[in-house]
Amino acid sequence: MTKIYLTDYDALPERVGQVFQLDGEEIVLFRLSNGEVKAIENKSPHPKGGTLSEGLVSGEYVFCPVYDWKISLQGGKVQAPDEGKVKNYQIERDKEQVFIVK
Repeated sequence: MTKIYLTDYDALPERVGQVFQLDGEEIVLFRLSNGEVKAIENKSPHPKGGTLSEGLVSGEYVFCPVYDWKISLQGGKVQAPDEGKVKNYQIERDKEQVFIVK
């Protein structure tokens, strides 16, 4: 496994998505109100797409800004009755630095 530095923790605004490009993938980081940092792919699983970085964050969920699907930031699963899943990424925090683990 490789740790790749993304940003400093203090640079992440709370409950607002911050987009990063990594190996051809667009990843969005969210700093939750409980202090955790979560990372998922920046594309709604809805067949017509949508960017999750523009979604509203509530607790450990992000709401797709186009289709209002509720998506878990823990595992990437869409809440029923909708179906789907987004890729999520492992994040590590070392003091003030935030890394993605690949």
